Amino acid sequence: MYLKKIFLVFLLSPVICLMIMCTVVVMIMSGDHEIENDKIGGGDGDYITNSISLEVERFRTVFEKYARQEGVYNQLNVIMALTMQESGGRYLDIMQSSESIGLPPNSITDPELSIKIGVKYFASMLKQADYDVHLALQSYNFGNRFIGYAKERGGYSKKVAQSFSSMMAVKMGWSRYGDPDYVDHVMRYLKSSNHTFKLVNGSIKEYEIAMKEASKYEGQPYVWGGSNPSDGFDCSGLTQWSYKQSGILLPRTAQEQYYRSKRVDEQDAKAGDLVFFTGTYAGKYITHVGIYVGEGRMFNSNGSGIQYSNLKSGYWREHLVSFGRINN
Repeated sequence: MYLKKIFLVFLLSPVICLMIMCTVVVMIMSGDHEIENDKIGGGDGDYITNSISLEVERFRTVFEKYARQEGVYNQLNVIMALTMQESGGRYLDIMQSSESIGLPPNSITDPELSIKIGVKYFASMLKQADYDVHLALQSYNFGNRFIGYAKERGGYSKKVAQSFSSMMAVKMGWSRYGDPDYVDHVMRYLKSSNHTFKLVNGSIKEYEIAMKEASKYEGQPYVWGGSNPSDGFDCSGLTQWSYKQSGILLPRTAQEQYYRSKRVDEQDAKAGDLVFFTGTYAGKYITHVGIYVGEGRMFNSNGSGIQYSNLKSGYWREHLVSFGRINN
């Protein structure tokens, strides 16, 4: 009887093994498992990839490995988009990393080594740029000298990039220096993961209507003096237009909107409050405004375009003046 039971287990074991294997395959395909709280297959940043080639996509696990190692896993998709601009996967030095370690272009012949060095270099640029992705991207192309240059001029903008490129071309005696449109070229391989804004409990009454309107223009460029969808938006033009759709009439400039609102302590700020900044360019005391969306972020029109921005650290933190609640 005992031998018979053993025989039955042995006989059924292939079936059991097959069932286990099927279960494992389903788990892998489902993508529900996690590693170190990050889902396999992509970062958790503000962007998702768009039109990444198979030549780059096939190295995703290698990009993941070194992005985790350098603490920039949340920028995984940005790094892969950067790689599309650098090589499209057509060269062994896939991230064009040779020059970052003082070698001639395309000296590296191992794609994994290129990714290891390239991700490390990008992580360094990101940290020096106070985690401003656009500034870090342009600095990957120009070198880290651009970071200080940009910070002295209010942060990254295409105008600042063009100015730096022209200056360096003259200094080096070259016809051109780098690619001042590098950020735009990388961003074409990305799209925002924030297609809809997040509702926040306790937000001011008009927040939902204003943000539904403002979100329509995400990704569009900053336009100085712009105050409507046809012309584009500057910072206060976007807030004025968006709140107008919810029945709130704001003054035109950031300075005037500052005086129109009531000061609110940061810990008491609600989604829908305005956020005010100074020193982002020479002139008035209040030089920039955005819509607070909760969780230390705002939605605003700045030199990098209409986008979500981090308030917890970096450039915007350094220039923050106060939060303001709109007086109905």
